Amino acid sequence: MNDKLLELRNQIDALDDQLLALLNQRGRLAQAVGHAKNGGPIYRPEREAQVVRRLQTANPGPLPNASVELLFKEIMSACRSLEQPMTVAYLGPEGTFSEAAAVKQFGQSAQGLSAASIDEVFRAVEEGQAHYGVVPVENSSEGAIGRTLDLLLTTPVGICGEVMLRVRQNLLRREGGLDGVRVVYSHAQSLGQCQGWLNAHLPDAERIAVSSNAEAASLAAGQRDAVAIAGEMAAGRYGLAIVAPGIEDDAGNTTRFLVLGRDSTAPSGRDKTSLAIYAKNKPGALLELIEPFARMGVGLNKLESRPARSGSWEYVFFIDLEGHRQEPRVAEALHEAAGHALSLKILGSYPTAL
Repeated sequence: MNDKLLELRNQIDALDDQLLALLNQRGRLAQAVGHAKNGGPIYRPEREAQVVRRLQTANPGPLPNASVELLFKEIMSACRSLEQPMTVAYLGPEGTFSEAAAVKQFGQSAQGLSAASIDEVFRAVEEGQAHYGVVPVENSSEGAIGRTLDLLLTTPVGICGEVMLRVRQNLLRREGGLDGVRVVYSHAQSLGQCQGWLNAHLPDAERIAVSSNAEAASLAAGQRDAVAIAGEMAAGRYGLAIVAPGIEDDAGNTTRFLVLGRDSTAPSGRDKTSLAIYAKNKPGALLELIEPFARMGVGLNKLESRPARSGSWEYVFFIDLEGHRQEPRVAEALHEAAGHALSLKILGSYPTAL
């Protein structure tokens, strides 16, 4: 080993010692914060969003901002676990994109709780089996997840965060190559996201939709002539090889997840508010609902309609808007819109995904 390399490694070792000491100092401060909260919520989405945004703004490089977010979310996760163990429910089984979204938001130190359905994730949070839950709500190519939207109408829990997860679909198999593949297992949405690739490379293989990509990986692990479309996490969980990475038709394929919790979230400075509005069945009803937001300068990020299930051809509109419900202009626009609606439910105000 040359002297220059040895010197550099010694400098890295010295920095690692400093980092370890500083991390433990941060952990002790986190414990003190936990005691000072005196029973208050351990997880504060707005505070953690502010920390990451501040560090990304101050970041001089060469670490990219994505790495800064990943590193500090794991640091906050480890420190948070010193205050109180945290359980996060997600749509399972293990190895799903929902689990990946939960890890991205809460870090590896949170205890994951795999749920068999979106309904069970909601129920786990409502009944206190989990502190928080993570559920998919929409995909950039396949659209909204209807079951999540329907449950948001009736649940007593609220939205306290969102996670944007770049969805990289991979073809997984026990062994390499595509020879002899007769069956492709995956979730229906993933099959839809990879139609072009499947038509070009496995046109004769039967496509079977299952409840999750993790289940698909489990099935493929037991069959020599089967493959699964799933994420990298599922490959590791079920001992499969990635025989074709990134087979999604849309290179920007992204799924948005919602974080469910029982506590409201304070403003972070860059927030989003989600609401459900039942519109009156009359001409111009939708225009009356959204006009106050335009007049108050409140931007709308999303507007999704669903049948109101009342049997009278009424619709409920799911709206995501810029700003926190406590901001004066947002509060006034919400008040005016409520006056034009049959009913209005605020589903939550929360930090915009980083």
